[in-house]
Amino acid sequence: MSSKQSKGGAAAKAKKPTKAGTEEKREDVLQAVVLADSFQDRFKPFTLEKPRCLLPLAGVPIIEYTLEFLASNGVQEAFIYCGTHSEEVETYIHDSPRWSPTSIISPFTSLDFIRVSDATSVGDFLRDLDKRNLMSGDFILVHGDLVANIPLDEALTKHRERREANRDACMTMVLREIGEQPHRAAKARVITPIFAVEPSTGRCLQYDEMHPLQEDHYANLDPALFEYPEFELRSDLADCGIDICTPEVLALWSESFDYELPRKNFLHGVLKDWELNGKLIYTEIVDKGYAARASNLQMYDCISRDILERWTFPYVPDTNLVHGQSFKRTREGSCLEDGVIITRGSKVIKSVLGRSTTVGAGSTVTKSVIGRRCKIGKNVTIKNSYVWDDAVISDGSSVVHSILANSVTVGEGSQIPAGSLLSYKVRVGDGISLKPDPTPRISLFDHGRHPVVADTSLVGEGGKGALYHEALGGDDDSDDEEADPAILQTTLLYSLENLNLSSSSISTLASTDDFESGDGDSHAGSYAAGNFGEGRSRLSSFASYDSAAGASKSSDAFHSDAVHGLLDALRADDSEDFDSAKLEFMGLRLANNASDSSMRRAIAVAFVRRASELLSPENGRLEPTKAAETSFVSKRGAVKFIKEVGVGGEGPAIQAEFALALQKALLGVKGLEVSRAGALLAAMLQQLYNLDVLEEEGILAWWGDKRASENENLSNVKEKCRVLVEWLENADEEESDEDDDSD
Repeated sequence: MSSKQSKGGAAAKAKKPTKAGTEEKREDVLQAVVLADSFQDRFKPFTLEKPRCLLPLAGVPIIEYTLEFLASNGVQEAFIYCGTHSEEVETYIHDSPRWSPTSIISPFTSLDFIRVSDATSVGDFLRDLDKRNLMSGDFILVHGDLVANIPLDEALTKHRERREANRDACMTMVLREIGEQPHRAAKARVITPIFAVEPSTGRCLQYDEMHPLQEDHYANLDPALFEYPEFELRSDLADCGIDICTPEVLALWSESFDYELPRKNFLHGVLKDWELNGKLIYTEIVDKGYAARASNLQMYDCISRDILERWTFPYVPDTNLVHGQSFKRTREGSCLEDGVIITRGSKVIKSVLGRSTTVGAGSTVTKSVIGRRCKIGKNVTIKNSYVWDDAVISDGSSVVHSILANSVTVGEGSQIPAGSLLSYKVRVGDGISLKPDPTPRISLFDHGRHPVVADTSLVGEGGKGALYHEALGGDDDSDDEEADPAILQTTLLYSLENLNLSSSSISTLASTDDFESGDGDSHAGSYAAGNFGEGRSRLSSFASYDSAAGASKSSDAFHSDAVHGLLDALRADDSEDFDSAKLEFMGLRLANNASDSSMRRAIAVAFVRRASELLSPENGRLEPTKAAETSFVSKRGAVKFIKEVGVGGEGPAIQAEFALALQKALLGVKGLEVSRAGALLAAMLQQLYNLDVLEEEGILAWWGDKRASENENLSNVKEKCRVLVEWLENADEEESDEDDDSD
């Protein structure tokens, strides 16, 4: 088959082609299908010129991570489905010493490309695959933007055992439990998947989705669920699109020609009609390893930062995944390729710099990824940004939390604000400060890939590019833009600002207080048949599910994201105030419908963890008093944030709740002895008292609260605060005596 064919074309022949008339492939040959086209616009304007799977992620094209994941799990035969930019994908693979179908070091026995020129959805790909009869047994279905190091041995074994026991078991979804994991992969979840799972078997019974822009934050449960002895509702699972399938899955796609999306259409539909199709779908929920899709710009950002922090090991820069790379890790935590020049007087902090990149004197590069042959001038500031190959950032400029594509030029003294997307060969003139609203997305082409006239009012004299605008959808039945969650996935910064949220979605924010799960780490609520009584009918929504099961999944998701966002802000070695951290925190609260108690707990945990870190030798080995003070006052606005959001009100009772949250958070710090935790709690309460966040009545109310000593560890931590409490009581008595004397 020629690489120039359209539908039905394949760009490479297998190294061991199957001749006509030979026996069918053995079922124990593990195959994989990579969907290299997502049919989405989330990465535009970059994907106008290059497919998403070839965009650089920490200096490596994204598809490299996907193929390495498949190879590490024993895949022998791989098929790559291509849509737009198919020739670029094929050329890249053919030129790769590792992945080329003719390479003697390729881990795959065969690798084929399949083009479907008239495909408009993933469903078109999979229906085409069904017609080809290429799948002889189990195969792994993934997208070309997957980054994962999860071993699939156990999931494959269980899948095969279920298949042997029941031929109707056709698919296993590998899902990652979010829990309290420290990496950020779950941070950018705009769509929250909801799985109803039978805990004893792992069978998936129902699937639904929720997002912050929907009119009602409820999902209806199928009454048939209550016929099962037990089931769990899970919204704490990261769905990375790793599916172990049998050929029957493809037949189900073909039977429903209108299915377009693997989850929203296929999974939802098959589970809804399982009594008609008879097919069973299972879940394999893992709690170790890393798995995430760079499915939108926010996930791209999160995964990049996780790679920098090595959560994706061994898929990190200094393992040099791509032939010819020469990254080496420095003692400061950066990864530099050969030929990088960092001028004396400049700083590179926890960043990745590609070959032949130069950094001028007085410049600072912090937590950023810089490509090859980039020229960074003098006194430049680059923070939390992604600069691809051959970019030029001139003297005195700044780039904050943005993506600059290949060959972008930023003129002298120009300012690129957070959230900016500058596509290929865009040029920003000297002294230009791009406005953050609307978020700058600048390209040399419009949505139809037609060249645009430079907007000199935007990019300055001599600049190139204009604001990129999305094409208006032509579907009369589609929701308007404000109700479409896709609008939240086309920007680098997650924000609900300027969006008209329905009153019903906002009104649910207060409803979760009554259902707060406290400090437990439960991620699933179970129902046992026969225990519903009169309340059974109320379980048709997730609000009533929270009430009955006493657990909030969105609260768990919020907690992890919020804690790590605040910690990042507290750890940052810069002079920025706490406003941006507060804005991100409140956005997370709104997106997850988090209750006041959830916010209080997250804030307490973040500041407790930061104070605990400062006790360690690598962070200065501060004494508890100094550690407490530093955690609160090192960032301008942090104290105000604690008072207004963490405590969130006046009165001893509310202040006591925050003190209790600090106490419980300290017991959750790994490696912190109880006596040390008590000393730190006393220091933190003392500092909050001195900073007028907590009053003596609030601390004394906490001291008298039975919850503060409901177990031995809590009592031991509390006891370390006795001296502080007695001092407050004595001070209160002395003040009363003085008042009496005055009278």
